[in-house]
Amino acid sequence: MQFVDCRWVLGASERGRELYLAGHIPGAAFLDVDEDLSDLSAQDAGRHPLPSAERFARAASQAGIGPGVLVVAYGTMGGPERLWWLLRHYGHDDCGVLLGGLEAWAGPIRAGEEEVEPAEFVARERLDDVITADEILEKPGLVLVDARTPNRWRGEPNPIDDPPGRIPGAVNAPWSEPLPRLPDGELVAYCGSGVTACVVLHRAALHGREGRLYPGSWSEWSARGLPLERSQPAS
Repeated sequence: MQFVDCRWVLGASERGRELYLAGHIPGAAFLDVDEDLSDLSAQDAGRHPLPSAERFARAASQAGIGPGVLVVAYGTMGGPERLWWLLRHYGHDDCGVLLGGLEAWAGPIRAGEEEVEPAEFVARERLDDVITADEILEKPGLVLVDARTPNRWRGEPNPIDDPPGRIPGAVNAPWSEPLPRLPDGELVAYCGSGVTACVVLHRAALHGREGRLYPGSWSEWSARGLPLERSQPAS
């Protein structure tokens, strides 16, 4: 078994590693949402574009992930669910998420770096678990689920979304709250940049329902000037 620490803080990219060094599950590797679970060099694909197969395989290998290794991810703000999703996307189904994060861990904690023995991760990319903006526009009947906080889903002004709004027809299932009952149909999850949407997909999978990720999420959708929807303020 390989524990992987995926803690991160939006807008403070170095904070995740600082938290890891301050204390983590003994033997755990660290994978950074920005550096390892995304490819920030990719252009016009939202704030957290998916890493390529080669990039992710390199990071996973350094974290000790290879054939026959059960991965247990933990962290904050969708980091562990993002790793869970990427592992399955690239063909490694032996993975799970420690619900409750490090706070739920009843064992010892260790500070500092870890000497993690590298493995050989071989990426086998799936093609049925992602969807593009153009496919969303062309495919009616999707159950679009927005994992952002309710105020962002409603399209209220906020410091993250420019412009604020949501994909027309999307229902809200905030990543920080229990998953509500969702309509029947083909499930597609998105958020601001494709990280916390993985929380929705993980929770749905725990209930036996698979879905697809829109990786670019609102950051790509809004940058392209695609149709948006906002809720009317209460009178």
